[in-house]
Amino acid sequence: MSHIKLKAAVIGATGYVGLDLILLLTKHPKIKIEYLCAQQNLGKKISYFDKRIKKKLPRITSLNKVNWNNIDIIFLSLPNGEAQKIIKKLIKFTHVKYIDLSADFRLHDPNDYKIWYGLTHMAKHLIKDSIYSVSEFVKEEIKKYKIVGNPGCYPTSIQLPLIPLIKAGVIKNNNIIIDAKSGYSGAGKNLENKFNHKNIYSSIHAYGIKKHRHMAELDQEFKKTGHKVDYLFSPHLLPTFRGILSTIYVELKKGFSAKKTLLLLKNKHKKNKFIKFGKLNASIGTGNVINTNICEISVCETRFKNKIIIYSALDNLIKGASGQAIQNMNLMYGYKETLGLK
Repeated sequence: MSHIKLKAAVIGATGYVGLDLILLLTKHPKIKIEYLCAQQNLGKKISYFDKRIKKKLPRITSLNKVNWNNIDIIFLSLPNGEAQKIIKKLIKFTHVKYIDLSADFRLHDPNDYKIWYGLTHMAKHLIKDSIYSVSEFVKEEIKKYKIVGNPGCYPTSIQLPLIPLIKAGVIKNNNIIIDAKSGYSGAGKNLENKFNHKNIYSSIHAYGIKKHRHMAELDQEFKKTGHKVDYLFSPHLLPTFRGILSTIYVELKKGFSAKKTLLLLKNKHKKNKFIKFGKLNASIGTGNVINTNICEISVCETRFKNKIIIYSALDNLIKGASGQAIQNMNLMYGYKETLGLK
């Protein structure tokens, strides 16, 4: 039976994340792409949008042309509010599983979704069938769910180092500062409509200071640790296409040092193939992680013994989106976690 492939549909095929997702899926030995869906450019080849995609694939089609009985898994890479409507209509196809790369199934409380995204959730009854999934934290329980809420890119980079430290009681939770920077692909293809800053492609901009949408995810997931966590989150847009570097300032509890913190993090992530660590005090950037599903973490001492800086770098389009979606799919179906992602 090992030669049998999952039949996949990608909805929202022509966005930045959709294209990276398709490229990765063409290299996955357990996937056959049956449909590529979009609202525009119907009939076009996907290679028109991304020359990296060499494999012969179905041309872009509309949703009403899809035979859902013939699909095992659907990846949805759509604007917020769209995936929930589609999944609500298709949930009657009981064999199908869904990986949503928007925010529609990230938040457990539909009231939070309304507050943070300004949208009424159209499929509240399906939230209980979904799981919020930073892959490294849900390896077994993900198998029980039909719908995966793929996390945001910033929250992935932040949670991978912070959640283990909060749970282990290593750091003080009342004064965490997160200074995160992302390439502009994180804002999607409608970048100019979202930001009216001058020289957007040649300068750095801070945005979303008091109420960035990804705070909703962070609040939710920090709360699950059982600890009260107070943090400041300041995101910035960089004039580079892809990559995220989160700089996290924390205060250690008595008896802990930067060295001990690094050892603890390494131990907590020792079975996680996509988490790599720099040496103590390593200055890292996004250079090592671009076009990979890796999150690289560094722990650094400062001039104050009880204060450290944690750096966390990943590719926002891969480990922050499409790669993690495939990692989640691998976990859902019991495949080797790294399959198609090496």
